[in-house]
Amino acid sequence: AQEISASVDKPLGLTLKERGDGRPGVQIAQCKGNASKAGLKAGDIVKYHSSFFGDELWPADALAFSRSAISACPNTVDFVVVRGGQGADFDVKRLPKRPAPPKFGRKLTAAQKERASHICVDCGYVYTLPTAFSEQPKSYICPQCNAPKSRFAPYDVETGRAKGGGLSTPLITVASTVIGLGGIAFLL
Repeated sequence: AQEISASVDKPLGLTLKERGDGRPGVQIAQCKGNASKAGLKAGDIVKYHSSFFGDELWPADALAFSRSAISACPNTVDFVVVRGGQGADFDVKRLPKRPAPPKFGRKLTAAQKERASHICVDCGYVYTLPTAFSEQPKSYICPQCNAPKSRFAPYDVETGRAKGGGLSTPLITVASTVIGLGGIAFLL
């Protein structure tokens, strides 16, 4: 038996079903597209999957709940699956929640690089959804840190940083500080 972790970009390309051995849990019925590219296979038993909060993995104990949690994930879903009959001998109802794999510093896939347009300046989340960032409503929030849409800056794929900004913001800050300190000194 083998435990496999995989991050799958949406659209996933997989179908889930109830576990075939009578135990509670979820199994992959069909697998193609992005899920197949990530290394998942039909017959794998899902041990954990991303939650819709994005900061932890939840045990895959009920099919309906797993489907709704996975569909609520914004763009990438993390899975921990077990492949092989003997290793599937676990009680999913007794599994604790588990921390999600770290997202910071994760390299973007080629498809994500093509779509990467904005970055959250608070946490570094790179917007790679198929919908253009400008088409997102004003109420859009960062799925990683809940920052508002106004906290996103254009993203430069080559450097992996926000575009623009340069030295203008720090110079304004320095000038304001110097003028403010001069004003305080004058008053004293």
